[in-house]
Amino acid sequence: MAEIRYLTTIQIEHGALRRLRAECERVGIRRPLIVTDAGVRAAGLLQRLVDALAEGGPTLPHAVYDGTPSNPTEAAVRAAAAHYHAADCDGLIALGGGSAIDCAKGVAIAVTHDGPLKTCATIEGGAPRITDRVPPLIAVPTTAGTGSEVARGAILIVDDGRKLGFHSWHLLPKAAILDPELTLGLPPRLTAATGMDAIAHCIETFLAPAFNPPADGIALDGLERGWAHIERATRNGQDREARLQMMSASMQGAMAFQKGLGCVHSLSHSLGGLHPALHHGTLNAVFLPAVIAFNAEAESVRRERRLERMARAMGLDGPDAIGPAIRALNARLGLPSGLAELGVTPAWFDRIIDGALADHCHQTNPRQATREDYRAMLQASL
Repeated sequence: MAEIRYLTTIQIEHGALRRLRAECERVGIRRPLIVTDAGVRAAGLLQRLVDALAEGGPTLPHAVYDGTPSNPTEAAVRAAAAHYHAADCDGLIALGGGSAIDCAKGVAIAVTHDGPLKTCATIEGGAPRITDRVPPLIAVPTTAGTGSEVARGAILIVDDGRKLGFHSWHLLPKAAILDPELTLGLPPRLTAATGMDAIAHCIETFLAPAFNPPADGIALDGLERGWAHIERATRNGQDREARLQMMSASMQGAMAFQKGLGCVHSLSHSLGGLHPALHHGTLNAVFLPAVIAFNAEAESVRRERRLERMARAMGLDGPDAIGPAIRALNARLGLPSGLAELGVTPAWFDRIIDGALADHCHQTNPRQATREDYRAMLQASL
């Protein structure tokens, strides 16, 4: 698409959580539903957020839904929506990784729009059905990966088992509170997987063919920051500078989502829908080398020397070094070397390909992939 938008308010600094109450007041939230998960509650982050709701005054009345699964489902959205209505809420605060933020976006749709979620899915032509009736949402990420806090989209598993995208500028959070202190101590494996998710976003949005120079610049800078700091953040969970830079890389990749993504995500969405226990960022890390090799022959990639520009941002000698460098980085981060390590076999390929061809990210890859192209990418990622 040719449309360029940067529309939301972002607070990014150590200690930014203290601004939460002021942001609620600014966007008109007086009784929020906090959408989070059990792990975030157990880590003490929910209490820190509730404490922030008392900054400068009595604690804002609120309700909590902490049942978000690792891959948010329509069932979880319904359960959270019931909490929203029962507590007479007038807005949402999402606290957690991309799952909690996407779940909250699903709740925003569900509490103001009739019918099953799939009727609002992008691939079903449902994006225009999402209107400005959605309640205001503030996103507070506790990982540095998805960037959903500054994005107009959500990925949800609907009742029929498909993992679908929902996209509307009405779903863009009214504010994003990016506090790297909330990511201090995040376990190494989760830091690595979410960090590679952010890097994948920067790479795929930069390679997407849509004309959007501001998004290109933001994505390329995000790639440079993420590539330079992901190992530091993974090795030392208390590295404040690395955590800040990874949170910025995550935000920047998502700010460029408006260009579209590509085959890495069409494959990850499909496989993640078939087997929700597989982590999205981990899948992206595994698929990146094969998809980059496939996209190297895309006309727009070659004309604009995009792989050369990526290699410079990553401090590599040239385009041929990108795939091997990503595989080596995955190994250093302790991520799987391929799909086989995750239990995936060639017997799964046809179902994965069916989902990838139907995914909304398939259309925005710089080079259109056929069934056999996807099969080759899967085989190369095995």
